[in-house]
Amino acid sequence: MMRITRETDYGIVLMAFMARNNKGPYSAADLARQGKLPLPMVSKILKALTKAGLLVSQRGAQGGYSLARAPQDISAAAIISALEGPIAITECSSAAPNACLHEGHCTVSSHWNRINRAVREALEGISLLEMSYPPAPQVGLVNLRGLLRPIEPTNRL
Repeated sequence: MMRITRETDYGIVLMAFMARNNKGPYSAADLARQGKLPLPMVSKILKALTKAGLLVSQRGAQGGYSLARAPQDISAAAIISALEGPIAITECSSAAPNACLHEGHCTVSSHWNRINRAVREALEGISLLEMSYPPAPQVGLVNLRGLLRPIEPTNRL
């Protein structure tokens, strides 16, 4: 099972809060309090996101952390990569050379690479702005002789 760590989940929560409430800069203590998260973990996450260039930090009494770019310009993939490292669902799909001992005779590694690329592209297509608000309701459409009409949900199996 592929899982995002708690640290990365918290990182996305913190950045989504900053995107929604673009009033920063925010201190680590303020963000920890707002998110009801442990301050040491919040500090660690903020440092990693700053090092990756996703946040900027300002020192001083009015200092703190704020987004380095507009929320629509920060992808979920960028946040995950900053906190987890390169997105790779298997060892052989990572960018590390010789990551897999069986690479020379494996018949499925190219498929894992294709799957990994699809996952990475999907995460790159989701912005922090989108992650900051509940998803919009999806209305299905069906094309009947060129006419579009909403699909009504049914409870039938």
